Amino acid sequence: MQRIATVAELEAIYGVPGETSLVKEVPQVIPHYRAFIEASPFCALATVGSEGMDCSPRGDMPGFVRVEDERTLMMPDRRGNNRIDSLRNIVRDPRVALCFMVPGSLNCLRVNGEAHLTADPAVKASFAVDGREPRTVIVIRTSAVYFQCGRALVRSRLWDATAQVDPASLPSAGEILAFLSADRVGGKDYDDKWAGRAMETLW
Repeated sequence: MQRIATVAELEAIYGVPGETSLVKEVPQVIPHYRAFIEASPFCALATVGSEGMDCSPRGDMPGFVRVEDERTLMMPDRRGNNRIDSLRNIVRDPRVALCFMVPGSLNCLRVNGEAHLTADPAVKASFAVDGREPRTVIVIRTSAVYFQCGRALVRSRLWDATAQVDPASLPSAGEILAFLSADRVGGKDYDDKWAGRAMETLW
């Protein structure tokens, strides 16, 4: 298999991006991009650290990522699996990338920047839901913000209800855990109780 080893080889295949691909990128959150972030209930957070890379799904009510000002975003760290892979990486290497999605929209919004964590009581309290605060908040200084065209979402039919897969056709979390742990954890009991457990610990 031939390997592409230089940027020159790559550019010989793809050429250069057009004006529309370049003019859309700015370092700050313009009003148009703010509207997208405030409507988004989901984003993917990519980080890098000494132990490797990580891409973590982040979701909450629309606007869960707060636009503090045109160069600052704030994201509460809601409850999850407690691995804190993304948070470990941010402490070691501040570089982050986010990809926001809005159900039904064929555009994504991409954000690159540098982040740090805060456990400031006032900041955490401002993100409380039903009296429950996040343990930390991710503060992001933007360096590049731009929209991504919808070809990937069109090809994948991501928002097309007729393309949805029956979850029963895929391995469940309990099945995967049981397989990997030689039945020490997971199994049917794990799956049966997950929905109730998750609802009690969303925030």
